[in-house]
Amino acid sequence: MILNEFSPKDSDEGGNAMAVEDTMDPAGVLGKYLDQASPDLLRAMVAQFVTQLMGAEVDALCGAGYGERSSERVNSRNGYRQRDWDTRAGTIELAIPKLRSGSYFPEWLLDRRRRAEQALISVVAVSYVLGVSTRRVENLVQALGIEGISKSQVSRMAKVLDAEVEAFRTRPLDAGPYTYVWMDALTMKVREGGRVVNASVLIATGVNAEGTREILGLDLVTSEDGAGWLAFCRSLVARGLTGVMLVISDAHEGLVDAIAASLPGAGWQRCRTHFANNLRAKTPKHAWPMVAGMLRSVFEQPDAPAVHRQYRELCAALDGKFPEALALLEAAETDVLAFTAFPIEHWSKIRSNNPQERQNKEIRRRTDVVGIFPDRPSVIRLVGAVLAEQNDEWACARRYMSAESLTKARMRLIDGGDPLAINEPDTSTAKVG
Repeated sequence: MILNEFSPKDSDEGGNAMAVEDTMDPAGVLGKYLDQASPDLLRAMVAQFVTQLMGAEVDALCGAGYGERSSERVNSRNGYRQRDWDTRAGTIELAIPKLRSGSYFPEWLLDRRRRAEQALISVVAVSYVLGVSTRRVENLVQALGIEGISKSQVSRMAKVLDAEVEAFRTRPLDAGPYTYVWMDALTMKVREGGRVVNASVLIATGVNAEGTREILGLDLVTSEDGAGWLAFCRSLVARGLTGVMLVISDAHEGLVDAIAASLPGAGWQRCRTHFANNLRAKTPKHAWPMVAGMLRSVFEQPDAPAVHRQYRELCAALDGKFPEALALLEAAETDVLAFTAFPIEHWSKIRSNNPQERQNKEIRRRTDVVGIFPDRPSVIRLVGAVLAEQNDEWACARRYMSAESLTKARMRLIDGGDPLAINEPDTSTAKVG
């Protein structure tokens, strides 16, 4: 894979431009983006994409690729000139190739700035949506007025986009401790071996030490089982995930065992929304409104002791009437009420997987356009891009939880004791900002 890197040193002191080697190790480019405090993934992707488009068009004008010896060559490159391009993603500094004979200017990009900008971002977006189909991306590029781009050049552009997503997926998790982590799985349809199969996208979101939400990772596994969850959790730990006190999720097969094996000391909160659906399946239809009302009242109590009392009252109300529902309630009490061991100001955020569900809806909105993905890398490409954008938005948004309240959560668990006795309202700590 080749990533182009341009420098203002492409001209000599006298102003005469000279051709220079325009390739570098991909790790160098990706490292540069990772070193930035808050890298704008979209801007970086668009800049790389435009660079590849201009390079491809200049190669067509020259009759041969950069550094290629060919009898069909009619011109050659002669350095670069810098030009700022203002977009909604921010100002992008472009290095426009120069020719030894004649001149080159990407009028398709800079003269019709508004329309071209929208078209170009659409090319990037649709590339993801279509799984970066070589033929379709080539058609989209030609719609911008660019002719003569080969399939290999389009494939190289796709690799650049994949590198950006991969850098996001594998970045170090160094903003811990991550007191709370939400995990979920989404099923995607993928073509594989001449047939359509289901594959599961595993996603983890956390709150870092400063109280900011962060996409921790994603992976694609063949089946949502214990082995997949264990490998996923271990990969997060290997990248630096530390300090997890509570994992919030649905009752995914094998996930609880994976948490115990890879995140020692972390508890598990069973999502109240998914648990309510499970309980509804065990309750007669005519009785569900009453049971649902009592279950909601459990989570409306002002403190931990009241929550547990109300839960036991719900169990007592079902005793002798609905044995299957009662058995589920009794077996799940510890997991459903795990949130009561943490500060009250966090309860509304940690007793369900709803924050993750809202994120999943946005992923579904994009992936539903595709329907069936052409291969596994295309799933990672699209979902990874959506999550990277979300992560950038969170980095600039208001903190999800206050750092002070997160410190209190960790101190209370260190102190130990009965969770019913340590979660009385504390007015000395400011509520979540």
